[in-house]
Amino acid sequence: MKDIPQLDWATLPFGYQKTDYNVRCTFTDGKWGEPEVSESETINIHMAATALHYGQEIFEGLKAFRGVDGKVRIFRLEENAKRIRESAKGLCMEPVPEELFRKMIIKVVELNARFIPPYGSGASLYIRPFEIGMTASVGVRKAVDYLFMVLVSPVGPYFKTGYAPTKICIMREYDRVAPKGTGRWKVGGNYAASLSAGERAHALGYSAVLYLDPKDKKYLDECGPANFFAIKDGVYITPESESILPSITNMSFQQLAADHGLEVQCRHITVDELESVQEAAACGTAAVASPVGEIDDLDTGKKYIIAKDGKPGPVTTMLYNHLRAIQHGEEPDIYGWNTVLDI
Repeated sequence: MKDIPQLDWATLPFGYQKTDYNVRCTFTDGKWGEPEVSESETINIHMAATALHYGQEIFEGLKAFRGVDGKVRIFRLEENAKRIRESAKGLCMEPVPEELFRKMIIKVVELNARFIPPYGSGASLYIRPFEIGMTASVGVRKAVDYLFMVLVSPVGPYFKTGYAPTKICIMREYDRVAPKGTGRWKVGGNYAASLSAGERAHALGYSAVLYLDPKDKKYLDECGPANFFAIKDGVYITPESESILPSITNMSFQQLAADHGLEVQCRHITVDELESVQEAAACGTAAVASPVGEIDDLDTGKKYIIAKDGKPGPVTTMLYNHLRAIQHGEEPDIYGWNTVLDI
């Protein structure tokens, strides 16, 4: 193995860092080929590819962690495999077989083992699988050729200044997705559609936009690129919507919450109900759980103060710590969520 890179793990951004290898596989002539290892950071793509013109592009995000025992744990890769298959079906793309997905994820992690941050650094190896339509077409039709590829990048700890509540905002003039549209699938267009609102929110000093349902503007939807959950009277509540991407982190929190004695409700949450919640957070692969201290409704001027003492809520903190402990091998993985590699 090559030498361990001299990186300041604690200050790494959540961004792209060059590593040694990526893994690629093509679908052509009606079948998936064999995975190929590449050192190249570029893709040779036709200028008329459906990925570029008609948005046939889907992706996933998951992480690998160096554990307390020195072993590497990839968190819930089977769920990511299922979700990218659902995304593929939604965009009329060729689904990646789960076994191929698993094989390529493990391969790319093993090949780039020297970039897995050490235990205790707070950093992790981010894994980005994606699939794109490669067929040249100037007519609106699905591709018949696809590229599935997995790249990795070490990323630093999300909370570089400490685990603390942030302020988010509601802006009704923006929708993330259309009703019954692509919101339930992980496609690049959903994130492109959120950039304008996100940039404006950041300029105003907010960490994210809490979107409302795109049809009636009455119910809470996604929170920036993450799911939203709240704690109310011992109940874990999270929005129910056909526009929301099913978060694997949220799914995991619901299991942990139930096992810790909380009732779990996936249902409509009105804006007015924010008055009575005791805790709130955005959850996803990047942050795990990002506590919300205040939610400002920029249209009505209403401010919902969630963290009245300015500290993360105890239930959110417990769920956050428990999930991270499972990811790092500090607590037993009774759910079988981790794929453990001795590398």
